[in-house]
Amino acid sequence: MKATLRNWALAAGLLLAWQAEAQSLPANAGLEIRQLFTALETSGCQFSRNDSWYDAAQASAHLHRKYDYLLEHGKITSAETFIALAASKSSMSGQPYLVRCGQSPAVTSQAWFMARLRALRAHR
Repeated sequence: MKATLRNWALAAGLLLAWQAEAQSLPANAGLEIRQLFTALETSGCQFSRNDSWYDAAQASAHLHRKYDYLLEHGKITSAETFIALAASKSSMSGQPYLVRCGQSPAVTSQAWFMARLRALRAHR
């Protein structure tokens, strides 16, 4: 019984979060942002935040927390605002985030995410 209630509460919470996103974002913006998260999570790249490197899963979890907070406060209106406000720099230090994929030199996360966004839009 407890597991059923817990599962129901989790499902209700996810539904409410999805509804909040759907109400505050244009549909294409929410889709693009989800696709950007997927691109990060499947990239195999490393992500630098405040001089420490993290794997893609850790980076995604961190950016999800920032995204959820900013979305809740009505700050995210497009994929571009997600990139600018959540995925480009540390809110604490102001230091830019970096992305490093394989042996390639690190690039700013803003450049990395904008390149992914352009690629997503080009394939529509």
